[in-house]
Amino acid sequence: MFHNLTGRLSKSLKKISGKGRLSHANIQDALRDVRKALLEADVALPVVKDFINSVRKRAVGQEVARSLNPSQQFIKIVQSELTEMMGKANETLNLAAQPPAVILMAGLQGAGKTTSVAKLARYLKDREKKKVMVVSADVYRPAAIKQLETLAEQVDATFFPSTTEQKPETIAKEAIVAAKKQHLDVVIVDTAGRLAIDDVLMAEIQCLQKAINPIETLFVIDAMIGQDAVNTAKAFNEALPLTGVILTKADGDARGGAALSVRATTGKPIKFLGIGEKVDALEPFHPDRLASRILGMGDVLSLIEEVERTVDKEKAQKLVEKVQKGTRFDLNDLKEQFQQMSNMGGMGTMLEKMPGMGDMSQMLEKADMASQLKKMEVIIDSMTPAERKNPDMLNGSRKRRITMGSGTRVQDLNRLLKQYKQMAKMMKKMKGGGMAKMMRGMSGILNSGLPMGGLPPGFGK
Repeated sequence: MFHNLTGRLSKSLKKISGKGRLSHANIQDALRDVRKALLEADVALPVVKDFINSVRKRAVGQEVARSLNPSQQFIKIVQSELTEMMGKANETLNLAAQPPAVILMAGLQGAGKTTSVAKLARYLKDREKKKVMVVSADVYRPAAIKQLETLAEQVDATFFPSTTEQKPETIAKEAIVAAKKQHLDVVIVDTAGRLAIDDVLMAEIQCLQKAINPIETLFVIDAMIGQDAVNTAKAFNEALPLTGVILTKADGDARGGAALSVRATTGKPIKFLGIGEKVDALEPFHPDRLASRILGMGDVLSLIEEVERTVDKEKAQKLVEKVQKGTRFDLNDLKEQFQQMSNMGGMGTMLEKMPGMGDMSQMLEKADMASQLKKMEVIIDSMTPAERKNPDMLNGSRKRRITMGSGTRVQDLNRLLKQYKQMAKMMKKMKGGGMAKMMRGMSGILNSGLPMGGLPPGFGK
């Protein structure tokens, strides 16, 4: 999300570089481009107008700080106003209630409500150490109830059964009573959706909300529906006392304007971003961090938190010890690195959070890096344990056997081995505290003719 917006903003900000002072004249073109970029990203027109006026007011006539050039000063202002537009800071869930705290999920059909219920349950269980129950009050779709039951099992949440013959209020009330008896901390109630807003949907969810009086009423909205997201959010906000928003499919090929508009038009904070299909693909929404990502500055804090949470520290430590002892880095180690990368959402997701690496993350998406990494894992799995430990023994006949077993070509295997040798060379430089050398080596690979961190052109084609 925001790739196009990031590119457009980067181009517009370059236009004011080299100026000694920020004035109305020399930022007018840049502001015009910023306005156009925001509108093309589906940001609501009133929001764009307010944003541009705020930036202009702060930027025009400001003396450039000694430590900053004019473009950096302008970027700082744009970043500050983007953050302000999206809500200043992350707003966490309010769970300060007599257990169980009740969370009601609302939204249109297809927005990802049921999946978001499971993701939120996983988030609360893993990061907040809460005992969670989930229940479906969608009495129109038996498949929705079954889907939630399946997801609840995946995230290890307690599932409260319901049927299409029951009333939504009855289902929710019985679930809350059951959660109290089981001494659970949170109950998340899934609700029915429609393909469009209608009176029946609104009346039903209003009755449900009044019957259970949830401490949090979260509106789930699809980031990919663009401008309609704002109108839908307005309608739900007028019907329900919303406390926050979950923006789903934020990793898709969306223009992203919904994220920039929802807070400004409803006054309700975006609390979470759904950034993938996996049940752990839910991130707290940090306006300041997202503003940095939109402007191509990366999001190092989120990256560090992701590494802390997902990287297998025991395996990582073993690899460090192995390398420092001078033991050879082998293909088993390379496969583990691929898997760790996948756990973090893939290399594209990682690079998107690194300053200045947004373009490379887009290259990886276009090259379908995830499937290419998977193909490399399959090649390694087709080798014998001895071959993985000592790739030098791979002669012509062994290579033919491996590629036939993995459904790939000898060229693919040779490219994998080339990448392995580059990685092994870097790992050698870590021995004896040569971390700086290793980082220089990594930089060399990223800037070499081998795109995507050493993945040769045409791999997997």
